[in-house]
Formats: sequence, C-alpha cells, structure tokens
Amino acid sequence: MGALTWIFPFLLYFLQYQVAASSSSPLSSFASSAHPLCHHDQRSALLEFKHMFTINSSASSACEPRGIPSYPKTLSWDENATDCCDWDGVTCDGLTGHVIGLDLSCSQLYGTIQPNSSLFQLSHLQRLNLSRNHFNFSRISYAFGSFASLTHLNLSKSAFSGSIPSELSHLSKLISLDLSSSRLRLELLHFKVLLKNVTRLQELVLREVNISSGLPDSLSNLTSLTALDLSSTELIGKLPDGVFHLPNLQKLVLPYNLNLDINLPKSTWGSGGSLRELHLFETCLSGALPDSIANLKFLKSLRLDRTSLSGKLPDSIGNLKSLKSLHLSRCELQGSIPESLGNLTQIRELYLTGNNFTGEVPSTFSNLKQLTHLKLNSNDLRGRIPFNLSRLQNLRELDLNNNSFSGAIPPSLFTLMSLEDVDLSSNHLTGQIPEFQHHLPLESIDLSDNKLRGPIPQSISTLVNLTKLFLASNDLSGVVEIPVLKNVEYPTLFNTNLSVVDRSHVNNTLPNLRNVFMSSCNIEVFPYFLRASENLVLLDLSQNRIHGQIPNWVGFIGKASLRYLNLSHNFLTRINQLPWEQLVTLDLRSNLLQGALPIPPPFIRYFLISNNNLSGEIPSLICNASSLMILDLSQNKLSSAVPQCLGHFSSVLSVLNLRSNGFTGSLHLAFAMFNRLRSLDLSGNHFEGPLPRSLKNCRRLEVLNVGNNKINDTFPNWLGTLPSLQVLVVRSNRFHGHINTMMSELSFPKLRIVDLSYNEFTGHLPTRYFENFQAMKNTTMSGEQYMSVGGSSYHDSLIVTMKGLEIELVRILTIFTTIDFSSNNFSGEIPNVVGKLNSLILLNFSHNSLTGHIPASLENLTNLESLDISFNQLTGKIPSQLTSLTFLAVLNLSWNCLHGPIPRGKQFATFENGSYAGNLGLCGFPLSKECQDNRTKVQPPVLQHEEDDSDFDGFFWKVVVIGYGCGMTLGLFLGSVMFLIGRPRFFVKLAERKLPKKVIQLRRRVDTVTRRN
Repeated sequence: MGALTWIFPFLLYFLQYQVAASSSSPLSSFASSAHPLCHHDQRSALLEFKHMFTINSSASSACEPRGIPSYPKTLSWDENATDCCDWDGVTCDGLTGHVIGLDLSCSQLYGTIQPNSSLFQLSHLQRLNLSRNHFNFSRISYAFGSFASLTHLNLSKSAFSGSIPSELSHLSKLISLDLSSSRLRLELLHFKVLLKNVTRLQELVLREVNISSGLPDSLSNLTSLTALDLSSTELIGKLPDGVFHLPNLQKLVLPYNLNLDINLPKSTWGSGGSLRELHLFETCLSGALPDSIANLKFLKSLRLDRTSLSGKLPDSIGNLKSLKSLHLSRCELQGSIPESLGNLTQIRELYLTGNNFTGEVPSTFSNLKQLTHLKLNSNDLRGRIPFNLSRLQNLRELDLNNNSFSGAIPPSLFTLMSLEDVDLSSNHLTGQIPEFQHHLPLESIDLSDNKLRGPIPQSISTLVNLTKLFLASNDLSGVVEIPVLKNVEYPTLFNTNLSVVDRSHVNNTLPNLRNVFMSSCNIEVFPYFLRASENLVLLDLSQNRIHGQIPNWVGFIGKASLRYLNLSHNFLTRINQLPWEQLVTLDLRSNLLQGALPIPPPFIRYFLISNNNLSGEIPSLICNASSLMILDLSQNKLSSAVPQCLGHFSSVLSVLNLRSNGFTGSLHLAFAMFNRLRSLDLSGNHFEGPLPRSLKNCRRLEVLNVGNNKINDTFPNWLGTLPSLQVLVVRSNRFHGHINTMMSELSFPKLRIVDLSYNEFTGHLPTRYFENFQAMKNTTMSGEQYMSVGGSSYHDSLIVTMKGLEIELVRILTIFTTIDFSSNNFSGEIPNVVGKLNSLILLNFSHNSLTGHIPASLENLTNLESLDISFNQLTGKIPSQLTSLTFLAVLNLSWNCLHGPIPRGKQFATFENGSYAGNLGLCGFPLSKECQDNRTKVQPPVLQHEEDDSDFDGFFWKVVVIGYGCGMTLGLFLGSVMFLIGRPRFFVKLAERKLPKKVIQLRRRVDTVTRRN
C-alpha cells in the first residue's frame, strides 16, 4: 500500500502531461479535473496584462495574408474563473500549476508593453508567442531577458521598434527565437553576445531586422541550428563559409541581402545530409553552380534567382531527386538546359526565366509528371515547342514568351485539362491557332507578337473560365464577336487584321470587362457590348474608324472605375461630356472634334486632345484640374489669350503644349516656384512681348519651344541657369541684339538642341556659350531613347530645317544634337571651339554675314550629318580635313567667297553642284571648272543654279553685301546682272523655271517669313 501511495502522484503527473499534449486524448476529461489550479498571483498577472490593451481587429492584419485566423483570445479570460489554465492561449505545468506557456499570437492586441508590465511576473514561462499584434512601435523591453526558463520566444510582426536589447542574450535556454520586424535593428555587438550565449538555439528568424553589418563567425558555432532566416536584413560582407557546414541545418534563408557576398562550397556541404530549403535569391551570389550541389540529396526547395550566378547549369543538378521547387530566374546562366533535369521527377515548379539559355527544350521534360509550373521565358531557346509537353498532365502554367521558338503551336498543348495559364508571346510562331479542348480550364492565353495567321478558332467560346485573351501583333484574319467570350475581362487584339463586329442586342453585354485593348480592329461604331461594363478600368479603341458623335451612353461605361480612355486616331466629331470620376488618362488626339474645348474631370493627369478642330478660348475652369501632368492642346484652332493660371494651376504639371493654335497677346504666364514643368511648347501662335521671366522658376525644364511667334526680346541668357534645359527653340520671332556672354560660365550645361534661326540677332557668334555646351561634347552615341514623360506614351516633337526643308521630328532622340543660327545678322568668324562639339548632328550658320575661313577643327565633328554655312562671306579654301566626316549627308557651302580645289574622296564624292554654287573661285569635281585651267570663263549665276537644289531665297537682300565682301571680281560680275535685279518678275520666273518645285515652294514660304519679320 505504501508503494502505491508513492507511485500514484507520479502516475498522475505523467497522465496530465500526456493530456496536455493532445486534447483529443480519451483521458482529457480526467486530466482536466486532475490538474492543479493556476496560482493566484499568476492569474492576477494575466488579468492585469489583459487590461493593458484594447482590442482592434486591424492590429492583427498581418495574419490574414498567411491564412491565419485572428480573434481576441483574451476576451475568454473570465475574471470570475479561478483556474487560468483553462484560458485560451494559456498553458500550465500539469504538476505545479505554474503558467509555462502563453500564446497570444493574432489576438488583436493594441497597446504597449512597459518594463513594469505584469507579463514579467510570469517567471516560469517557457514558451511566449506575442506575434502579429500591434504594440504601437514601443521598444522591446530589457525585461524580456528575465525569463530564465524561456525556450521559445516569438515577437514577430508585432510593431515593435528600436534596438533589440542585449538582455535577450541572458535567455541561455532558448531553442527558438523569432523577432522578425521591419522596424527593429540589431547592433553587431549585441548580435555577437547573443550568438555566444544561446548555444542551444535551433531556430533563428530575424526577417527584416536591420542588421547592416557582416555576420559574426561565431554563427558557425551554433551546431544545433536547424533553421536560419535572415532575409531582408541588409547584411554586408561575406557569408562565413562555416554556415554551409553546420551539421543539422535544414533551412538556410538569406534572400534580399544585395550586399551579401556568397560563395557556394565547391566540394562538401556539412549540412548536405539535412538541408531541405536553400534560398539565396537577390544576394551577391556569384560564380558557377558547383557540382557539389548534388550532395544535397534531401533538398526540396532551391532558390538562387536574381543573383549573378553564371556559367552552365551542371548535369549534377539532376541528382537532386527530392527537389520540388527550382528557381534560377534572372541569373546569368548560359548554354543549353541539361537533359538531366528530366530526372527531377518530384519537381512541381521549374523557373529558368531571364537567362541566356540556348538550344531546344530537352525532350526529357516529358518525365516531369508532377510539374505544375514551367517558366522558360526570356531566354534564347529555339526550335519547335515540344509535342511531348502534352504528357505533363498536371501542368497549370506554361510560360515560353520572349524566346525564338518557331513553327506551329502543337495542337496537343490545348488538350491539357489542367492548363490554366499559357504564354507563348514574343516568339516566331506560325500557322493557325489550334482548336481548344472543350471546357479547358484556361484562364489566360497570351499569343501576342508572333506570326500567327488565320481566324480565331470557334472552340474558344467553350473556355468558360477565360478572363485574359492577348492576341495582339499577329497576322490573324476574319471576324471576332467579343460577346461570344462571355467571361473575358482583358481582351487585347490590337495590331491584328481582325475585324471586331458587334451583332449583340440589348441583353447581350459583357459586364465583367476590365481592360479592353482593341485598337486597329476596323471598328466603325462604338461596340454595344460595352454598355453594361460598369467596372471597366482601361478602354483603348484607338486607330479605328469610329465616326460621328460619341454616344451619350458611353458616359455610363465605368463611370466610377474608368481610369484610361484612348479614342485617338478615329473620326469622332463631338463629345458632350467627360463624366468619369476616376479618369486618369484621356487621349482624344487626331480626331475631327469640333466646338469648344471640353473640361476634363478634376483628377485627370494626362489630357491629350491635339490635332482636332476645336475652337474658341481655353476656359479658366481647366485650371481646376490640379492633378494634371500632361496638357496637350496643340494643332487646333483655339484662340484668344491663355488663362494666366496655366502657369501655376498644377504643382505636378510636366508638359504644357499649346503649339499651332491661334493664341494671341503677351505671355503673362506666371510659373510658380518649385514647379515640375519639363516641356513647354508655345510655338506656332501669335504671342507677343517678352518671354516671362518666371521661367527661371522652372528648374526641371528640359524643352522650351516658342518658335514662330511675334516675341520681341533679347537673347534669354538668364535661361542658362536652368540645370536641365536640353532644347531651346526661339526661331522665327523678333529676338534681336547681341548675345551677351558676360555671365556665361556654367550656362546651358545640358543644352544639345538650340535654334535661333530667323531672328534679328547681331554681333559675333557666342564663343563662350559654345565652350559651355557640355552635352554636345559627349562622344558616346549609343541607344535610341526618346525624350518623353516617364510612365506615359507622350513624346516631345520638334521641327528642324535640313537641306532647306522643314522636317518634323515626331520623337526626339536623346542623342540628337543640333545648332541652327541661320537667317540672322551674325558677323565675324566661325569660332574654332565649334569643332569640340563632337556629338553635333546638324550645324546651320547659313544666311548671316560671317567672314574668315572655314575652321579645319570642324573635322572633329565626326557625327555630323548636315552642315550648312551658305550665304555668308567666308573666304579661303575648303579644308581637306572635312573629308573625314563620313556621316555627312548634306553639305551646303554655296554663295560664299571660297576658292581653290574642292576636296576629293569619301563623302565629298556624293555632293552635287548645288553644294558649291556662287563660289566663283572653286574648281574641281563636281563643278565643270577644272582646276588646271585658270582661264575658264565664269558662268552666269543662273546657269550655276540649273542643277542647284539649295536655298535661292536671300539673294535679293544679300547679293550686294556679298559682292562687296568677295572683292572686285564678283562686284564686276554683279554689275552684269543688275538688269535682272531691276526686273524681279523676269528673274523670279527664270529662277523658278530652273529650280525643283519643292524648293520653289520652300523659297516662297521663307520669303513670306522674311517680309513679316
């Protein structure tokens, strides 16, 4: 009996522990009645802790993305109950009744934990989990280090902030520590002390904690460690090699540490027998993947994507037979994809996106029967899409886009009854789109940017789950009825030859539509199936043949959701309303819209309505659109003065384009300080007076075009302080006087396009400005980027003069550089410093009074394509060095006083007589005058122009000046043509009979401008 008395309490203690481990145990009822009650002081401490917090459901919002339910556990803590061991989240010792576990994760707690909190009275705690609550960015108290028995501590995602206290290193019994938080930081010294004392640690998780240092070598001494997660901790330096030799490590997760250098072991892995998960993506991992990777025989997940991993993928990777997920995307891998990948029969995810893989898809991929996601996009894979991919009966996602696959799409591909998402875009696929297996679960199809032809198969109407359809940029034909695709939300059919027809009736609409891209689809009327699309977000019907007035019912499409509307390049004549509340982009360019300018919605950011027939004035109500970034009203018939508010109505305005209208009056625009204006185009109007000095406030201005107006001012040297100005056009105005360079130091540092032509500037060319044009000295001419506004399709445009013709650049290359100072009254010599502007493409000093020689330094303009210095008083010989300008396509040296032989060779062999007309002292090819015959009779100037396609304007008003400047010989010659000058009609008729029609039209247009100025 005595023995039984001694054994019974021990047996009871054992039973209670078994019950605590499993609530489903048949002894649970016995245990619940048998365990001792919790201690009164600990019950009081828990209740006091409960009252420190308010319950707020948003405090545990971090639980929802992980699928963890959140609820207020402390609400079950009944103050009238005597046994706290029954409370939700509380665990007690079955023998002593002490509280040894507290799990309040996802409990919606909001408040702070102070060092004197009653929580720290629970001195017997072994497990504490307060994760995913909100502790109001308070610090982690040093008192957490007082739990001497604590083995598990989880404070992750609970809105703590500040430095992690060093006192946590006192928790020498810790087995698991999770402090993940984006607002915490761990000092290196505290980290070293922690690693020194927690020698039993098996799990260390510090996701998003700011460590910002190298990893201590002592990390390699934690031989019990099974899981290490230091993702997004801003680690620097080199990962200690010993980490890869921790004998029990199963999980190594270090991603999003861009400055952490990692070298994988080339021979043995100490953890090779245990490692299950290796995630090193977005680190400084470099070098080739070693053959030793084959030692990780139990590895299930390998993620090395977005690193500098290079070289070929070793065949040994096929030995990872347990692998279920392999991510090697966005690396620098090359060569062919190993056939050995076909050995990974357990793999479900295979991502090799964005490398330099070549060759064909291995035939062994047909062995990957468990594969659900295959992404090989953005490589250089070739050949046909393998037919045997149809054996992958579990495949849900197939992404082969942006490769070089050719041939037809295998018909068997669209019989995979598991396939949900297929992307074959941006390849060279030909043939027709195969028929689809009926009731295929496909949700997204992207076949855009290929060479597919023929009709869309009728079986596509059976794809009841299809929401995304991308067929753009193919050679498809036939007719498509969108209403047949009942559940499609994102139809994208632009740049095909398909004709979208609408035979729908009132009840046949598509309410699920979200994004509709149907430009260039031969649509003639607004599709009626859009009528019920109340949730439409993006609508692009540009480049069609829609004509007439926009129907009133269109205003109800996405009235509260539409953000992008593009109806440009149609034949629309009128729009009565713009009712869309959330509209961000409205593009109505290139239509036939008439009447007054419509007022855009107040929150619009991009309003493009250029190239229409709008008339009247700009209503001041437009200045209510305070979020506008781009306002393009160019090429209309708008008139009157512009509202003064246009200079400061929007703090984010980047583009203001009023080009080619009929605006009048002085420029009273007041540009506010700290504005974001990047491009201002006021050209082609009737603006008068000086430039507004408030332009100095436009510190981000890159493009300023005020050409073809009546602006009367001196050169705006004060614009030289604008740090970003790249394009300055003031052509065809009434600018006058010398160009003052007294304040030219560091002026116009980024200017690369400058046009001062057709004004009344005098004095010498601005040598000191040429010295400052640093952007024209850049010899790097790579890439074809255009000047544009980031995040939009808007591009700056410009009109330049080349070979006497006005050419519109609808887009301005960022490498395009030009100087046009033509048709002014500049005098003096061409500065040698012009030869340093070695990125110049176009240089025009014509129709001035320049003297001296052509500088030989122009040979350094190695990118020059057009050089026009005609109608000046230049003397001397043509420098032979100019023959080195191998890109020169246009050369005009006519009507100067040049003499001597014309250089021969290279580009000079392509120029005709017109390039040298009016220089009576020149000889040699292509002129008929041979250089060795000094007695060759001088030909009359009209005959010189028989083959001349150069500018003929300016002769009347400069001929006497040129004659005087070139000396007696030309003066005598001019006397012989005075009869013609006295009879201008005869002279004009004779000249027009000899010149090409286009040049005659250009000359008349220039004459008109000259008379106006």
